[in-house]
Amino acid sequence: MKKNLLTIGLIASASLANAQNLNQPPVMGWSSWNTFDVHISEELINGQADAMVAQGLKDAGYNYINIDDGYFGLRDDEGNLMTHPFRFPNGLRGIVDHVHSLGLKAGIYSDAGSNTCGSGQGTDDKWGMGVGLFGHEKMDCEFFFNDLGFDFIKVDFCGGQALLDRAKTDLDERQRYTSISNSLKATGKEVSFNVCRWAYPGTWIHDVADSWRTTGDIWCDWTSVRDILAENLYLSAYSSYGHYNDMDMLEVGRNMSEIEDRTHFGMWCIMNSPLLIGCDMRTIPAPALELMKNKELIALNQDRLGEQAYVAAKIGDCFVLVRDIEQAQSGIRAVAIYNPSDDAAHVILPLETIDLAGKTAIRDLFDHKDLKAITNGNLVCDVPAHGTMIYRLEAEKRLERKVYEAETAFISDYQELENPYARFSGFYEYKPFASSGILAVNLGRTEENDLCWKRIYSKEGGEYTAIIYLSSKEDRNFTVEVNGKKAARLTGNSSAWDRIVPVETKVILKPGLNEIRLYNAGERMPNIDKLEIIKL
Repeated sequence: MKKNLLTIGLIASASLANAQNLNQPPVMGWSSWNTFDVHISEELINGQADAMVAQGLKDAGYNYINIDDGYFGLRDDEGNLMTHPFRFPNGLRGIVDHVHSLGLKAGIYSDAGSNTCGSGQGTDDKWGMGVGLFGHEKMDCEFFFNDLGFDFIKVDFCGGQALLDRAKTDLDERQRYTSISNSLKATGKEVSFNVCRWAYPGTWIHDVADSWRTTGDIWCDWTSVRDILAENLYLSAYSSYGHYNDMDMLEVGRNMSEIEDRTHFGMWCIMNSPLLIGCDMRTIPAPALELMKNKELIALNQDRLGEQAYVAAKIGDCFVLVRDIEQAQSGIRAVAIYNPSDDAAHVILPLETIDLAGKTAIRDLFDHKDLKAITNGNLVCDVPAHGTMIYRLEAEKRLERKVYEAETAFISDYQELENPYARFSGFYEYKPFASSGILAVNLGRTEENDLCWKRIYSKEGGEYTAIIYLSSKEDRNFTVEVNGKKAARLTGNSSAWDRIVPVETKVILKPGLNEIRLYNAGERMPNIDKLEIIKL
């Protein structure tokens, strides 16, 4: 073997049944790509690891140093990966050892196809050709995790798509990522597995990976952050403890305004995205460093309940997102009031909209300040353009949730890789006349193209009125199912696609969590705006 093979060194394999289903909070750390592209080196990676410790970021919870594209040096005649002869002449084992010596974890990068994004798109064409996992994944997984001791892998898809791959290869995402997942498990190592397909791949991904990208690549601009948030506002049902929607690396500390940085970081925290710093940690501006070390915001991201904040309401241009923290169904909740518009907003939020009542303590998590308790039932705040306010609320009373927006429900066949009309799969669409600005549309025709609210809570159980708000220009039928049993067959017709009307039925809920599912296995369903549940 050549001197700079990735396989320099050997560590013992741990006997673990699962390679990547770690059931842990979202990953926190640093990744090389945003700032350095393929222009990385042993010195740079080790320097970033040192900076993570020196800047206090390790103490704040960041612990992954992830090497992205740019370290490859082709393969030898036996198919073994080699490192770049100038950037990494000593291989990677020494870097992993240095990272581990600091009490940190080490991450690596590859592609599901034959070529990486750096090579496939021409920025590093010579060194990244043929180095992807396709055809080599068992060998490479052994190298990465048993020989080198890495703890994390991000797997791209540039080499699996003819549009981006120089070899013009088209591969099936589900087959490739499932196969890679199985190869990771076969190593017997604990490995955090991140899928990077630039869109929500489909509900199958929950059985394959620990986190998955839901959008195209981020870049250091407010419009990029805004557009990524717009997509993830309707993905809360697809995130759970140990399995997270990844909104891509952080651009905090680069070129956006302090207000935009605050929104970027705060929303990544409350929506449970992995927190991977993308700037040069040696030279982080003081405000950005303080923000990224904000332990109260980080606590939201790492909360043991693992919920992604969901859309509870839209007030003017502002979205209200809320989630339980610390204890489920208690009076302690985190709320974000997010203003994506170019104008400042004055917001009056009734506490009952987020299921709270009574005297309520309020803490500003950006500025670490306890504010005057809420006694009149309304949270009032001013939100700057592109800004966000995030609060921890502790109320005397927790109310049963009445309103379940359609964008907080789960579509069993949901995916973003294929045209949903050609695939007959439902999706979420922004509509100004919807109660929170989003409808669930294109539902029905198959059993899996349904709409399901999986966490409808009733303290005591009993009889409720279920009101489904919908739009349809024609009669469209659907079945209401409660906890796996058919409850009603309803017909919806609002006479216009831009008009919402209610259709109601009676349902019986059990104490605790319930599921209400709407479906039509043979015909199209109406578009759904929200579900309202009222105790009789």
